[in-house]
Amino acid sequence: VQLQASGGGLVQTGGSLRLSCAHSGRTDTFDTTGWFRQGPGKEREFVASITRSLRKTYYADSVKGRFTISRDNANNMVYLQMNSLKPEDTAVYFCAANRNRLITSAQGTSTAYGYWGQGTQVTVSS
Repeated sequence: VQLQASGGGLVQTGGSLRLSCAHSGRTDTFDTTGWFRQGPGKEREFVASITRSLRKTYYADSVKGRFTISRDNANNMVYLQMNSLKPEDTAVYFCAANRNRLITSAQGTSTAYGYWGQGTQVTVSS
């Protein structure tokens, strides 16, 4: 099983990017897929996650109203639409997945995810 993140780049403040996470296998083998990020000199932090069956979504407070996570099970893809980007959104973004259902309180816990992709760099210039 592999996760492949893509779509990062350089964008100005207020701009938008869409990140993609491709699952090498069928997405119905994973209950939850999430996005995390790690900025320069910072710890990895939760951004957003989505469950498979109900497509229930979870967001970090810092991105609510600006980022939208979605999934396309038919094409084994999970997306993160990022709007109104700020310089503090600059980070390497990682997608992660877990086979089993995560309780709400674990959605934002990186150690709860068993599978990780490589990161994609997002840089927001001021």
